[in-house]
Amino acid sequence: MREIVLDTETTGLDPLTGDRVVEIGCVELLNRIPTGATFHVYLNPERDMPEEAFRVHGLSADFLADKPRFAEIAEDFLEFVADGALVIHNAAFDMAFLDAELKRLGRPPIGRERVVDTLMLARRKNPGGANSLDALCQRYGIDNSRRTKHGALLDSEILAEVYLELLGGRQASLGLSHLAGRALARGAGVGKRPTPLEPRLTEADVAAHLAFVATLGGEPIWREYTAAAEAAA
Repeated sequence: MREIVLDTETTGLDPLTGDRVVEIGCVELLNRIPTGATFHVYLNPERDMPEEAFRVHGLSADFLADKPRFAEIAEDFLEFVADGALVIHNAAFDMAFLDAELKRLGRPPIGRERVVDTLMLARRKNPGGANSLDALCQRYGIDNSRRTKHGALLDSEILAEVYLELLGGRQASLGLSHLAGRALARGAGVGKRPTPLEPRLTEADVAAHLAFVATLGGEPIWREYTAAAEAAA
């Protein structure tokens, strides 16, 4: 199963009022494991950068002036995501911007059936709690100290870790480790059985086995382990 963890940075909050995408970051997961494959690009939004947005991601209009326009990277972007599921935090925001960029090029929107919204996952798992990316990092002990400002690729890398936690990723022992801990706490597996179990082999069973071993010839190593049984028989 191929999934793409995705994040964008933009010039504002609403693509319908002219805000544009200025950065896209993607991280590939294969069967929920990061492959190391990424897609990352800064984009010239063909407009100014509002101060509010600059304070969030630190991408100035001057920095973005020589970067490619979305139209120039659209093919590469769509080829990278291909038909993989898209894992996005607060997906409605990013998808609205991506669809607006695609619409400008006369391309169809990305189907919502492909999208996994980690904000919705977090709200179901942690109802009533704070579910921002930073809050989830704190909840799951994920290091986000590099995140001094929003950045699409870094946020995608962090979100990939959060996503695996939301799915129980660190409980790779099929959820049995806590049961084992409880068993040890109760003393399970410690000490000898108070009353030994009665043997289930009859004397006839033992004799039949020894007769079979005798037909094998030579001195097989298991003869060392049957000596006691032979004596008992």
